[in-house]
Amino acid sequence: MASSIMDSILGMVTPDMKQALATRLGESPQGVQSGLGASTAATLDGLASKSSDSGFLSQVLGLLGGGTGQNLLSSLSSIASGGPTGATADLVNRFLPMVFGSQQGQVANAISQQFGLSASSGTGLLKMAAPLVLAYFGKLQSSGTLTASSLGDMLRAEAPNLRSYLPTGLLGSAAGVASATAKAATTAVTGARVPASAPPRWLVPAAIAGALILAWLVIRSMSTPKPVQTAASVTSEAVNSAAGAASSAANAASDAATKAWAALGDMMKVKLPDGTELNVPSRGVEARLVSYLNDSSAPVSDSTWFDFDRLLFDTGQATLQPASQEQLTNIADILRAYPQVKIRIGGYTDNTGDPAANLQLSEQRADNVMAELVRLGIDPARMTAKGYGAEDPIADNSTEEGRQKNRRISLRVTDKQASSA
Repeated sequence: MASSIMDSILGMVTPDMKQALATRLGESPQGVQSGLGASTAATLDGLASKSSDSGFLSQVLGLLGGGTGQNLLSSLSSIASGGPTGATADLVNRFLPMVFGSQQGQVANAISQQFGLSASSGTGLLKMAAPLVLAYFGKLQSSGTLTASSLGDMLRAEAPNLRSYLPTGLLGSAAGVASATAKAATTAVTGARVPASAPPRWLVPAAIAGALILAWLVIRSMSTPKPVQTAASVTSEAVNSAAGAASSAANAASDAATKAWAALGDMMKVKLPDGTELNVPSRGVEARLVSYLNDSSAPVSDSTWFDFDRLLFDTGQATLQPASQEQLTNIADILRAYPQVKIRIGGYTDNTGDPAANLQLSEQRADNVMAELVRLGIDPARMTAKGYGAEDPIADNSTEEGRQKNRRISLRVTDKQASSA
């Protein structure tokens, strides 16, 4: 059969489920049908790209233990009408980062744009496709016909049949969709956004990002001399290539970045319980988080959040920039050293623009931070991610400085390890 897995999975979607999903998302049934087909194909394509990794496939099948697959199968109608909730939502939020990594937001956006759907509908369709795919695998597993090896064979055989369902931007590999969207992306500080109708001005953001990275490298070198000639020269070329307004913007951004990084304090050594030693700013999130974890008198609290201070995203997108890697690696090291700790990652925006779009962006960024920590080896069962949009501002939204502070990614400890220090 030309597309047996796709046919079987989409055959599980009844007309009533399709209508319920369309009503919930506020889209036409035809748009939902096309988008759900693309979402399912993208999910299978992401799995197929890892079909030779038996460890990964075993991990996917491990999600279906304890009758989970059968439970999903019986819950598909309620998921279509109300979205994934409870244990199903947790399962979906673990599964999608495994499949797409940090590109989940880009996949959702590509599907939305291809079929004229809202940004939130793209994510909603992915979160419907995930339980559909898992329910189908669960049905095969319960019948005794599915193993990691046979799943890999099925996915490889199915891969060529997925092309007719995938949006143009996802052809080849849904997991690699970043390359298709990179041409339109501009670089900015965490949370920075520009109107969708603004003309392309890549020189200014490139110079600003270069200035930010250069400022951080300079401050680090004051405390911990390291050979940064290559990074500095590349940044210098990027800044020097920006003329006129770009040069002025870069200078202003460099001053602001230098002040921001300087506010984090001098570099210091932080030793973790497993012997790992981090070199971090004294007032940065890593040092404050370790201090909190080591303080047995500091309770777990819904109001105790730690704001990341060195994350960079593409403008108006959820794609993490390479400069974010240092802090994310540090956080992963901390979580490894405190294996009982569980966390929630929260994404926030300011109050400008469309609230629904802001909520969607904040959720995608939080999901991508979690996905990157999973990629760095942290068990997804120890983490949850949620977008809060413009909720809980920490500064005045009437000023640009306040709005920038409100555009943030934060971390809250939900289960705390007793001090090992």
